[in-house]
Amino acid sequence: MERVRVAVLASDAITHAGLASHLDSRAEVLVVPNRNLVEVDVVVLAAERLTDGVTALRALGAEFERRAVLVIDQLDPAGLLAAVECGAAAVVPRSAATAEHLIKVIQVAATGGGVLPPELIGELLREFARLKRDVLAPRGISVSGLTPRELDVVRLLAEGLDTVDIAEKLAYSERTVKNVIYGMTNRLNLRNRPHAVAYAMRAGVI
Repeated sequence: MERVRVAVLASDAITHAGLASHLDSRAEVLVVPNRNLVEVDVVVLAAERLTDGVTALRALGAEFERRAVLVIDQLDPAGLLAAVECGAAAVVPRSAATAEHLIKVIQVAATGGGVLPPELIGELLREFARLKRDVLAPRGISVSGLTPRELDVVRLLAEGLDTVDIAEKLAYSERTVKNVIYGMTNRLNLRNRPHAVAYAMRAGVI
């Protein structure tokens, strides 16, 4: 099996050296210098505070979204949600970060999978439900980021209907349909109607 190329980022030099040594002794991974991130499969981030970890995840940007493993000292459900939202593929409490466990987590992240602390998943789901209830629902927005009206329109776009047909089917004016499409594409940074349909498909709503 090909070795997974890993870069280690840490909030201090001692932690970085220890974690890099921890991983470099294993045949399954190859620790590469941080300056060669372009050649990396997975980034392992070690942070004491959640705020540092989230900041580091954001700094990595979209290139490493879902390919970053966060090793953190203390974590709560809200913090776990924040880490996932910032692109972490896996979150490992420092107390559970044995070499054996880290290798398994890195291998999962390298193949596009994710790993979360089992003891926090139930709490994460409850936090997600609270977010949906208290933040999204009052604004008329679904988990996909689309309002019910936008969902109706984008589903008909996916069926190949044009603005006139959608207006007739939904009993809207043509101007209303155009405004819905414009608002949706502008808010979600979608390029055009096909991009909106692709977004909805990826979100699993059509």
